[in-house]
Amino acid sequence: MLARFRKNIEAMSGYVPGEQPQGGAYIKLNTNENPYPPSPRVVAAVKKAAGSALRLYPEPMGRDVRALAASIYGLAPNNVLVGNGSDELLSIIVRAFVGAGDRVLYPEPTYTLYDTLVAIQEGVKAALPYAADFSLPEQFFTEKAALTFVCNPNSPSGTLLPVSDIERLARSSGGAVVVDEAYIDFSDANATAIPLLKEFPNLIVLRTFSKSFSLAGVRVGLALAPEEIIAGLVKIKDSYNVNRLSQIAAAAALGDLPWMERSVGRIQRSRKRLIGGLKKLGFHVYPSQANFVLARRQGQNLRGLYEELKRRKILVRYFDQPGLEDCLRITVGAPAEVRALLDRLAAIIKG
Repeated sequence: MLARFRKNIEAMSGYVPGEQPQGGAYIKLNTNENPYPPSPRVVAAVKKAAGSALRLYPEPMGRDVRALAASIYGLAPNNVLVGNGSDELLSIIVRAFVGAGDRVLYPEPTYTLYDTLVAIQEGVKAALPYAADFSLPEQFFTEKAALTFVCNPNSPSGTLLPVSDIERLARSSGGAVVVDEAYIDFSDANATAIPLLKEFPNLIVLRTFSKSFSLAGVRVGLALAPEEIIAGLVKIKDSYNVNRLSQIAAAAALGDLPWMERSVGRIQRSRKRLIGGLKKLGFHVYPSQANFVLARRQGQNLRGLYEELKRRKILVRYFDQPGLEDCLRITVGAPAEVRALLDRLAAIIKG
């Protein structure tokens, strides 16, 4: 007999990550990776650790990472859970709070992994569209759900909601509220919701090492939350969910915050140049506070432009979904990469 998937698994579409080219000299501006290397301290620490100790299991709770993160963010270690990327933490959270028929609220368009995780649990997607400027609609604050997601800054728009909106949402929600801050380090204001954790027992803030710390390849994320929530999430996580080398890399990265901050500053400067260049080419660009921008040509399907850029060895992200057909999401690269993108876009557009 053939193995049978659950009906909801057979019916759903899985999350599709950004393309990872296997060959060719591509300029890769499609998956929001940092164009700059991680701190030399990270590389040195990983090399030192890549020895006989790899025969041993890693520390199950990521003790060193947990302690360093707690100190940096003004929390206690019991307010921190270390995950195999923030994606694993999202999965743990959905499994913890969502059962069949439970409502999960989030604004759209946003990170589409939320759709997949809700479908796996047979939850009910209760998404509301963002306003035209990517602010939250008033109805969002009156909806009730077992779990609410807000990606802030949002992907794919790069736009940032004020902390007052997060506070209002945490106060009005009848369930858990997750603020996905994967890109918050790139915000000019760094408007994090972390200070709200001491006031709201239903709030969870997620962070990742993939973006600002240049560690997408080691897969480490953080969930920051009241102690009672962290204790519940620990029941669900795998026994040894973050490997030994990843823990060492993350701890070393937290020990060299100035390196990360310099990298962020360089990206912020390149972001300004990218936005200016795209506007000169006739794009509408949303006010990004992330390490990417969303560029729109109103009413034009941009699949062809995406494909032509790919033929010219530049990868950007095209979303074939309602409301985004006339957009490209473009990662902020190094200055030379930004210049190459703008030059090739200009050549294509001007024909």
